[in-house]
Amino acid sequence: MEVSYNMLRLIASDLDGTLLRNGAQTLPEETVPLIRQLLDKGIYFATATGRQYHNLQMLFAPIKDRIFYITENGSLVFADGKVIARGGFSQDLSQRILTDLSQEPGIETMVSTERCCYICDRSKAFQYHVLHELKNKTTVCKDLLHIPEPVIKIAIYDTTQNDASLEKILQRYKSAYRGELKVVTSGNSWIDFIAPNANKGTALQALLDYLHLTPEECMVFGDQYNDLEMLKLAGTSYAMTTCAPGVEKYADYQTDTVEEILKQLLDQLDR
Repeated sequence: MEVSYNMLRLIASDLDGTLLRNGAQTLPEETVPLIRQLLDKGIYFATATGRQYHNLQMLFAPIKDRIFYITENGSLVFADGKVIARGGFSQDLSQRILTDLSQEPGIETMVSTERCCYICDRSKAFQYHVLHELKNKTTVCKDLLHIPEPVIKIAIYDTTQNDASLEKILQRYKSAYRGELKVVTSGNSWIDFIAPNANKGTALQALLDYLHLTPEECMVFGDQYNDLEMLKLAGTSYAMTTCAPGVEKYADYQTDTVEEILKQLLDQLDR
């Protein structure tokens, strides 16, 4: 049965594991042209990701001034070149988390602020990954406990590249901070500590309010537990067939690629 997209005005898509598959750091060749066609037909597009604004503007360079950005797992929402919603950590909470993480073996930590991300100088391989593969705007420092800016997201990277290790770390910190904030997987080998007052769902609602749209006019794509809130909010939702176990229960449909659904949408609009 064909899905009807008659009410659709906004598409929001996760990146890692969704638009960026199999660890890719560049978009498939067909993605930007498909989004551009939708923009030309009056459909808004937003990227909804744990990545930072600077990184996303490079990734979507040909259309960077035409789309919206839900970044840092919802802690910053950019529309028309300005921040329209933000979240963050109290200093006490960020200090407790970073102190705990400093004792955790087999991980590297990245701390995000509105201006850039901070990483320690101890691992050249991790520095290369963040600077040259993720292409983040980054400050390399000696000590993450003395960052001179408000923290909006904390992320850890499992250097063992082991799913069992990642799950063990995830469960430990979910238990340790239950009731204070969400701790979720975010892409391959990453775990994110999401600001207590922000997630992709609250960020998407802020963007909908800015555009004077309803959730029923929005379609979203995601594959991880940090996508659940926006999958539940949107009128139409897709989980990737490669999604984390259980994520598909929160979506209306599943798809192998975002692009195949964008093509279906364009086909409907052209009839």
